[in-house]
Amino acid sequence: MEHVRDVRDLPKAHLHLHFTGSMRPTTLLELADKYGVRLPDALTGAEPPKLRATDERGWFRFQRLYDTARSCLRAPEDIQRLVREAAEEDVRDGSGWLEIQVDPTSYAPLLGGLIPALEIILDAVDSASRETGLGMRVVVAANRMKHPLDARTLARLAVRYADRGVVGFGLSNDERRGMARDFDRAFAIAREGGLLAAPHGGELAGPSSVRDCLDDLHALRVGHGVRAAEDPRLLRRLADQGVTCEVCPASNVALGVYEKPEDVPLRVLYDAGVPMALGADDPLLFGSRLAEQYEIARRHHGFGDTELAELARQSIRASAAPPEVREKLLAGVEGWLTP
Repeated sequence: MEHVRDVRDLPKAHLHLHFTGSMRPTTLLELADKYGVRLPDALTGAEPPKLRATDERGWFRFQRLYDTARSCLRAPEDIQRLVREAAEEDVRDGSGWLEIQVDPTSYAPLLGGLIPALEIILDAVDSASRETGLGMRVVVAANRMKHPLDARTLARLAVRYADRGVVGFGLSNDERRGMARDFDRAFAIAREGGLLAAPHGGELAGPSSVRDCLDDLHALRVGHGVRAAEDPRLLRRLADQGVTCEVCPASNVALGVYEKPEDVPLRVLYDAGVPMALGADDPLLFGSRLAEQYEIARRHHGFGDTELAELARQSIRASAAPPEVREKLLAGVEGWLTP
């Protein structure tokens, strides 16, 4: 019988974590009290809110809760606290590298503008990395609900700060809205500036949205991507091209993409040779962090320690971590497997 090891001790990279969604529930309560923000009951209970985003009303409710939480981040010290606590949580879960995703335009009105907002975020990431020992970088994400010209502005800004900690460019929000190709120029700007392309796709929309990420945005990673499991040819393409899917099992169930944890097609993707990086997405709203995603793979999909170690390797290889950090983390994975 295979020895069952603690997944929190398994070195791994965390490549799909949204900024506000990384907040601790207790921190949200304290910040809301600080600024006099009235939180809806869904954000004040001991349990994560009941969400189902597969229809328009459900997605709107999810987005409204997220926006309410974000409204509690109003000062540089709030940003610093959020990033430091996110780093602490990741270290506790065995992460050695975190790429946190943020759209700075959402924070700009309260932080003095777009450039000051991004600089505050990057300074917070740098400080948290030094304090916790966790390697941290930023993926700047455009909002597909906004005009593509806004995305181009963000892409130029992201490239400008590539030497300050920005490593990638993403595209978030409801992929059922807007066309990926509308954002092709923004992603071209990001790629030409040396940033990796990591748009969302294949979550609320089907396999076609993953193909659009590949064809129109030249994605090296796809945020979620689980719906690719419905198309064997697409699975082969992802495997052949080595495109990593940032799979967030708890999120998929919480938003109603799949009914139960065992319905998330982790095994289908893994057996097809598609690289995966498990992620927590928005722990504030979904109630679980990084290590729990590995536990889902173990409990509900029968992944043994050898396979969990391979998932960790895949997350590390797909990261933007420097070679020496990757080598250290990969060596740690081998150490985790050693009896």
